[in-house]
Amino acid sequence: MMEILVAFYSRSGKTKKVAEAISDILKCDKEEIFDTKNRKEIPGFLSAGTDANLRRLTAIKEIKNNPSLYDLVIIGIPIWSSNISTPIRTYLSLCKEEFKKVAFFCTRLGSDSKKVFADMKNLSQKIPLALLELTSREVARDQYMQKVKEFIKNLKEETVK
Repeated sequence: MMEILVAFYSRSGKTKKVAEAISDILKCDKEEIFDTKNRKEIPGFLSAGTDANLRRLTAIKEIKNNPSLYDLVIIGIPIWSSNISTPIRTYLSLCKEEFKKVAFFCTRLGSDSKKVFADMKNLSQKIPLALLELTSREVARDQYMQKVKEFIKNLKEETVK
C-alpha cells in the first residue's frame, strides 16, 4: 500500500477544504503548513501578495510528518498574486530532498496555474504525477468534488505505471 501525505497551506480555508476532501478519499495523512507571520485581514492579505511576488521565504511552524516517509506527497496551495504562496515556497525549499513523488493542487481567484505549477516543479525538483486547479468560487459553492475525484483517478493511474 502506498503511503501518501497531503501537505497544504490555507489562508482562507478553501485550500484546506480541498486538502481534507483528498485526504478523506485517499484515507491518508495530512499536514497543514502554518505560517508564523499573520496573514489575516487586509494587512495580512497585502503582505501575502508582496511576499509571494518577491519570492520570499517565511518562518513556518515545525513540520510533524517527515515527507521522506511517504511514497507520494500531494502539495496544495492557494495562488497568491500569480505566485506560489510563501509558506509552501518555504516548505518546498526545506523539503525538496525528501520527496519521492509529488502531485500538486491549487485554489485560485483569477491567475493561471501553469506558471505556478512550473515554479513548484522547479522548486521540488520533481515532475508532478497529477495536477488539480480549482477556482475559489468552485470551492465556495461546493462544485469541486468531481475534479477532485478525477485528480485522484489520474494519480492512481500514474502510480500504477
